[in-house]
Amino acid sequence: MKYDVTVIGSGPGGYVAAIRCAQLGFKTALIEKYSTLGGTCLNVGCIPSKALLDSSEHFHNATHNFKTHGIETGELKVNLQQMIDRKNGVIKLTCDGIDFLMKKNKIDVYKGLGSFVNKNTIKVSGETEQLIETDKVIIATGSKPSVLPGITIDKQRVITSTEALNLKEVPKHLIIIGGGVIGLELGSVYARLGAKVTVIEYTSTIIPTMDGTLGKELQRSLRKLGFTFQFSHKVKSATSNGTEVTVVADNEKGEEVSFKGDYCLVSVGRRPFTEGLNLEAAGVVLDNRGRIETDAHLETNVKGIYAIGDVVKGAMLAHKAEEEGVFVAEVMAGQKPHIHYNLIPGVVYTWPEVAGVGATEEELKHAGKKYKVGSFPMRALGRARASMDIDGLVKILADEETDEVLGVHMIGPRVADLIAEAVVAMEFRASAEDIARMSHAHPTYAEAVKEAALAATANRAIHM
Repeated sequence: MKYDVTVIGSGPGGYVAAIRCAQLGFKTALIEKYSTLGGTCLNVGCIPSKALLDSSEHFHNATHNFKTHGIETGELKVNLQQMIDRKNGVIKLTCDGIDFLMKKNKIDVYKGLGSFVNKNTIKVSGETEQLIETDKVIIATGSKPSVLPGITIDKQRVITSTEALNLKEVPKHLIIIGGGVIGLELGSVYARLGAKVTVIEYTSTIIPTMDGTLGKELQRSLRKLGFTFQFSHKVKSATSNGTEVTVVADNEKGEEVSFKGDYCLVSVGRRPFTEGLNLEAAGVVLDNRGRIETDAHLETNVKGIYAIGDVVKGAMLAHKAEEEGVFVAEVMAGQKPHIHYNLIPGVVYTWPEVAGVGATEEELKHAGKKYKVGSFPMRALGRARASMDIDGLVKILADEETDEVLGVHMIGPRVADLIAEAVVAMEFRASAEDIARMSHAHPTYAEAVKEAALAATANRAIHM
């Protein structure tokens, strides 16, 4: 079979790229080595983790907050298997939706491992072996969890995020190696269900790539859930005897310390996944970090072969991969699309949620940029007090001279959705004054954005 475009990998980047290619009139094939479409995000990442986060949040509220709301409950207990079953149902529904979209857009789907024979020939090794001829290829094979030297993932007690989504019991003591997004989200799930959670982090803060204010605020909130944190610790090993895990690390003084728990989640980031592609046959080059090298149009060193998402440089985010999928399809169609990478938001789906877009305060300081700061606490909002979600704040960074918004960082209820306002404003190069002058419905969480903008413009916040 001959195609105009063949996409390898069906995650958010791959399936979106395939749909946009089909919309633009390309005869399109999609190759996926697993039995279901959707990649990491839909099967063992974004979607299942959010399903468990929502279920565990319901339990936490029923246990701790319902009485204050005037709701009397009897004895509560966790049915973890039902939570897992519901999560699996959400996954199936979502993945079935991708199947439907492939049929709707007349995209041919091949199940099996896609590998290059040459730049225009792809071998699909599944139940049968097939060869696909193609003019262009989009590589969208995503990423896999990273591991540390000295740690063997046994998938029973020493686990990755994949196994953490399907535990048979709530851990008594979950040790998390890494204070990044994935570990904190999954740690939140089990902390809400009653687990003791210890986070061991190499740096001096959690979510170290986000604005420093957010890490400090999130740490305060997670402590209320029972999290404990061990910062500036270098983990050397994690071993299991079948029922207990021992993690050994060097602390900030260089002293060896150990921690014991019944499960250890290794969450130290992800790495590009290119194994099995046989890139050498096509002549595609990797950089020194295992990522596929691309130019400004996301084309590799081989003409007609493109790469997107987690296998190329940049943040490993589903929505970044989606934007790149659309971008590449439109480039191939002769259009002139654009991605503003600085305005791709980052989100942590803990509670309170965390979100940020644009420059952090640390980045502005490092660059010597003159800026002003406006912030507003969630607890000052009537809506937040009404819902008992008073932790957090909105922080706006604006250029000292022009007032253009350079970064927006927030922690609080529903800020994963609220950050879109900041993205829109910054896409149109809004000033803090612009945001401050816009009417925000009352009572809403969004009022914190307006108040933070007022605070950034001559300290004019009304409710603080």
